[in-house]
Amino acid sequence: MPEVLVAGLGVTGHATARALVKIGYQVSIFEERNSQDHQALAEELSQLGVQVDFGTPENFPPLVITSPGWKPDHPVLLQAIAAGSQVVSEIEFAYSYYHKQLQHGGKERVWLGVTGTNGKTTTVGMVESILTAAGLDAIACGNVGTPVIEILTQEQFYKYLVVELSSFQLHWTSTLSLDAAALLNIDDDHLDWHGTFDNYLNAKLKIFDSAKVVLINADDPRLHEALDVLAQKREVVTFTLQVPSFGQLGLVEDILVDRGFTQSQTTATELALLSDNNPPAPHNVANALAAAGLARAVEVAPEAIAEGLRNFSPGHHRIEKILDRDGITWINDSKATNPHATNASLAAFDSVVWIAGGLAKGADVDNLVRRRHKQIKAAVLIGQDREIIKHALTKYSPQTPVIYVDEVSSYEGIEQSRKLMEDVVIAALRLAHAGDTILLAPACASMDQFQSYAQRGELFTEAVRELAGGS
Repeated sequence: MPEVLVAGLGVTGHATARALVKIGYQVSIFEERNSQDHQALAEELSQLGVQVDFGTPENFPPLVITSPGWKPDHPVLLQAIAAGSQVVSEIEFAYSYYHKQLQHGGKERVWLGVTGTNGKTTTVGMVESILTAAGLDAIACGNVGTPVIEILTQEQFYKYLVVELSSFQLHWTSTLSLDAAALLNIDDDHLDWHGTFDNYLNAKLKIFDSAKVVLINADDPRLHEALDVLAQKREVVTFTLQVPSFGQLGLVEDILVDRGFTQSQTTATELALLSDNNPPAPHNVANALAAAGLARAVEVAPEAIAEGLRNFSPGHHRIEKILDRDGITWINDSKATNPHATNASLAAFDSVVWIAGGLAKGADVDNLVRRRHKQIKAAVLIGQDREIIKHALTKYSPQTPVIYVDEVSSYEGIEQSRKLMEDVVIAALRLAHAGDTILLAPACASMDQFQSYAQRGELFTEAVRELAGGS
């Protein structure tokens, strides 16, 4: 029985371990956080024969599958490599397992990949909706929530895998060969993990290694150099919010148009209307063009693209309206975990009480505040790196009122997080008047005070409805 060590007992590690047991691996897990929740998971997995250790491993098997959040310089990963182990992402392992399935008579699948700083989850959801509208068996998976290995080892067969890929996953991936791949955008993010912007960009660009179709955002200035390099080596299809040239998808007035997959310089194919896209904000139209491009790469008809976009609803925590009351609009954009995403969120509103802060991950918020300070009426700041945001506001908008909200030490766990968010909502209410939008768009990750961006958004939503919703 082959052995494997899974590094990390998060969502990916837990699901990966279960799938590995199912296909005959002897699985052990190393988790450095010895919490009650992890102890409970360890007990649950032990019933399947999985050994969970909270102390550093003394010996390493030939294969280590690392969870996405683990940095490359993590001591345990360095020890594993020094011991001769191969360290891979769950995606890399899943792809190699897929080829073993093919060798034993398994069915072929179509692999479509999406990466970028922002919009990944929305875009893979759009692609899944489009392919489903075309009558195809498709599922969004990967970083969106369901590990690919879980899909490959379940009974239900999906021919089309629409895989969301983070830079963390791509860093540890070397053999993945996608049928079509899209890079949506790039901006400073996860620099604490990658060290430099160039390292981050190069991890994202790995999505195109061996990809049959390359799709990239022509409007993103930070991708222009990479686009030029790619175009010298291979055929590239781009998408733009402008009128498209040959080889592009783009907009002609209120119509999404394909000139990238028509094979003719004189032909343009109508794909959908702006009104088919929900919401029709510029960043989301760009996502829709990327999704349409991936669908066209596998020869999906335009009618299915329009239907799929109409059927698609954005997930929770992404510019999600919670409440309109007393002239104040409350918006949950907890998924805006970096300045690039928060910029798109702030751009949608005129007068904002901005709730921000958390783990900045090395990103610079100065440019965000410089661009959007006229829309920021006031700010409520939380979290470990709130001083970075306060500094930017002092520099570019010194007149903006700022309130700090701290955790209450007499509470613990989720109750502490819930109390924090209740205090945030009360503080925002003090600052807001009719005509304002109270916007949770933190520009930071959540793990310093919450389990995830989803929990942060859920607790915000609960607090708003309880404290501002009225009777």
